[in-house]
Amino acid sequence: QLRLLLLEPHARGLGLGRRLVRECSGFARAAGYKHITLWTQSALTAARTIYAAEGYQLVHSEPLHSFGQQVTSERWELKL
Repeated sequence: QLRLLLLEPHARGLGLGRRLVRECSGFARAAGYKHITLWTQSALTAARTIYAAEGYQLVHSEPLHSFGQQVTSERWELKL
């Protein structure tokens, strides 16, 4: 399970998030994993775009109260 991908604000928009996701996927393939699962929120549109471009698919979503806000929790999976 991919737990957390975080880029400092000054590093965003440079393609590093996409590269980080690709590195994680490549590592998992090389290690023989069958799939990767990750969690995100629907409001994180840039991250969701990166995940979809890498081949991840949204498999579950549900409302969630998190950090004092109502959000939509999402689980994405990539078959390797």
